[in-house]
Amino acid sequence: MTGTVYLVGSGPGDPELLTVKAARLLEDADVVLHDKLPGPAILSEIPEDKREDVGKRAGGERTPQSAINERMVELTREGNDVVRLKGGDPFVFGRGGEEMVYLADHDVPFEIVPGISSAVAAPAAADIPVTHRDHASSVSFVTGHEDPTKEESAVDWQALADTGGTIVVLMGVGKLPDYTQALRDAGMDPETPVALVEKGTRPGQKVATGTLDTIVEARDEAGIKPPAVTVIGGVAGVREELR
Repeated sequence: MTGTVYLVGSGPGDPELLTVKAARLLEDADVVLHDKLPGPAILSEIPEDKREDVGKRAGGERTPQSAINERMVELTREGNDVVRLKGGDPFVFGRGGEEMVYLADHDVPFEIVPGISSAVAAPAAADIPVTHRDHASSVSFVTGHEDPTKEESAVDWQALADTGGTIVVLMGVGKLPDYTQALRDAGMDPETPVALVEKGTRPGQKVATGTLDTIVEARDEAGIKPPAVTVIGGVAGVREELR
C-alpha cells in the first residue's frame, strides 16, 4: 500500500495560528519531514521518533531538494502517511509547487493543506496592514532569495516601483541593500517607509523601521536576522502612526 503526502503550511510560527487540519495531520502522521521555519514551539510538540529535519539555512547545513523529494517517495512506498511541514504557506515561496509536481510524476497521492503566510501574518503582528485604503490598494509578494543558478534576476524592480502598492519581500534580509538601491534607482521616493519584521508572531519578534534610505542602517542597529519579512510602502508607516 502507498501512503499519502500532505504538503502542510505551519503558518508564521505561533502554534495557535496552526490550522485545525494541520494539527490533526501532525498527530496522525507516521513521519513528519519538516523545515526549520515552523519554529521550536510547533516542532517540539511532534514526537521526536517521527520527526525528520530536512531544513535548509542560508550559508549553513542544508538538505538538497532532490533528497527531500526522494525521501517522500521512499516513505510513502513503505506505506507511511507523511506530513511535509513547511513554514507559512507551502505555495508561497515554499517550493510546494515543485514537490507537488514531483509526487505526481511518481504516482504518489498528495494533498495540499494551506497555511497562514508570514508575508501577511508577520506584518500584521507588527501592526502593519499590507493593504490600507489610504496607502495601498495592491500588494506584491517578492522573494529576496532567488535560484542562484539564474543568470539574472526575474524580479522587475522597475515595475514594482511603478505599481505604487505595497511590496513584501520574503527571505530578503541579506539582499536588503541591493533591492532598496534598485527601487531608488527605479525612481521610488527615498523617504518611502520600510519595516523589517523578524520572527513575526513568535516570542522573539523584533521590528526595525526606517525608509529606503535608512533601513539598512536600522537593520544593522536592531540586529535583524533571518527569518524576516520586509514591508515597503506607505503601510509600513502605519506602525509609527499608532505609536
